[in-house]
Amino acid sequence: MKVFNTLTKKKEEFVPLEEGKVRMYVCGPTVYNYIHIGNARPMIVFDTVRRYFEYKGYDVNYVSNFTDVDDKIIKKAIEEQVSAQEISQRYIAECKKDMAGMNVKPATKHPLATEEICGMVEMISELIDKGYAYEKNGTVYFSTRKFKDYGKLSHKNLDDLRSGGRSLLVSGEDEKEDPLDFVLWKPKKKENLSGSHHGQTDVRDGILSVL
Repeated sequence: MKVFNTLTKKKEEFVPLEEGKVRMYVCGPTVYNYIHIGNARPMIVFDTVRRYFEYKGYDVNYVSNFTDVDDKIIKKAIEEQVSAQEISQRYIAECKKDMAGMNVKPATKHPLATEEICGMVEMISELIDKGYAYEKNGTVYFSTRKFKDYGKLSHKNLDDLRSGGRSLLVSGEDEKEDPLDFVLWKPKKKENLSGSHHGQTDVRDGILSVL
């Protein structure tokens, strides 16, 4: 089996890191509503890839997350006057029904974003300590200019991207040091408190951005 390597722009023979085993991670949906065709496509495509590996005799560990904390989830919860957790759990259940209807096999594990809050805080704190991220009014941004190889994987020129980067700014992001910087962490708002989440956070209490 050959796969396209985005870095080298070549098709390369697939060689597992560990003989006889394949580990796959596929980004799952943000669960604020029913899934749409854009969510369904990767589910079907990578389910097919997974089944092929299993057919070839590989032991496949397939992980696909549910992003269960996000501004859209909070907005939906406020509109319906329920907790954010109730919204996310509802649409996780609906997503699983749709997956079954498309004959997509459940992942080996479906981790939730809220289960990994402690790890996120630790990683973001380390990025800040190393100078790769910075905090402005409670929001933490990744500093693209500090990472010299940023854009290497997608073969994008940062200067070209930056020339039109101002159009990427949304309300409240004028504080960014560079228009290409992206949000890692957002400050807590009162409406974020609905529902319970796993793990403890430090003074940068808030919700993690999934932009």
